[in-house]
Amino acid sequence: MSSNIKRKLYIIIFGTDTPAGKAFDVGLLIAILISILAVMLESVPTLESKYGNVFRIVEWILTIAFSLEYITRIYVTEIKRKYIFSFYGIIDLLSLLPSYLSLIFTGTQYLLIIRALRLLRVFRILKLGRFVGEGEQLGRALKASRHKITVFLGGVLTLVMIMGTVMYLVEGGENGFTSIPRSVYWAIVTLTTVGYGDIAPQTILGQTIASFVMILGYAIIAVPTGIVTVELGKEKHKAEIRACAACKKTGHEANAAFCKFCGEKLPA
Repeated sequence: MSSNIKRKLYIIIFGTDTPAGKAFDVGLLIAILISILAVMLESVPTLESKYGNVFRIVEWILTIAFSLEYITRIYVTEIKRKYIFSFYGIIDLLSLLPSYLSLIFTGTQYLLIIRALRLLRVFRILKLGRFVGEGEQLGRALKASRHKITVFLGGVLTLVMIMGTVMYLVEGGENGFTSIPRSVYWAIVTLTTVGYGDIAPQTILGQTIASFVMILGYAIIAVPTGIVTVELGKEKHKAEIRACAACKKTGHEANAAFCKFCGEKLPA
C-alpha cells in the first residue's frame, strides 16, 4: 500500500502528463510567484511598515509548504542522491535556506528571490522542449568556447591592472585616484563603457589615456560575442548536416539520438 501511494505521489510531483501532475506544477509556479512578489514588496519601506507582518506570514507559510514538498520529492524518488544533487534539487534546497538563515542573520530572507530559478520548470510543464533544446545548444557553445573566453578575460584583467596603475601615476590622489585598486576600479568602469563619473581624469595626458580606454572598450565588448557566435554557428551546422539514413531529412538537434520525423536511430 505504501509503495502504491509513493508511486502515485511520484507521478503527481514529477510527472506532467496527468491532470493531477500538471495541476500540481501549475499550483507550484503560482506559489513561487506569490513568494517572490512578497519578498519584493517587503523591501518597499512604506509597504513593509504597514503589511510587514503579512508578508512574513506569507513567506513562512510558503517556506513550510516548499519544505514539505522538498522532503516529499526526496521520499518518492528511488535514487535519492540523483534528485538531491540534480540541478533542480540544488535549486529547490537553496530556495529554502534563506528563510531559515533569516532566523540567525537579519536580512537574508531577501535571498528568497532565488526561488525565481524554480520558474524554469515552466519549460517542462508547458512542454516547451524546443526552448530547452536551444538552451542546451547555447550551453554547449559556451562550454566549447570556455578556454577562449578564459584567455580573453585574463587579458582584460591584465589590461585594467596596467591602465589603472598608469592612471594612478599620471593623475595621483589629488584627482581622485587615491590608490591602485581604486584606479583599477576606474579602468574597469571605463573599459566596460559604464562610466559612473565618480572618478574622472583632470590632466590632458589622463584624458587622452581615458579616451583610448573608452574606444578600446567597444572593441573588447564584441570579442566574447564573436567567440560564442562562432561556436553557435558550428552547433547549428552540425545539426543541419545530420541526415537521417531512413528518411534523409535534416534539422535534428546536435545531441539527438533518433530522428524526430521517422524515429530511426541517427548516425553519430
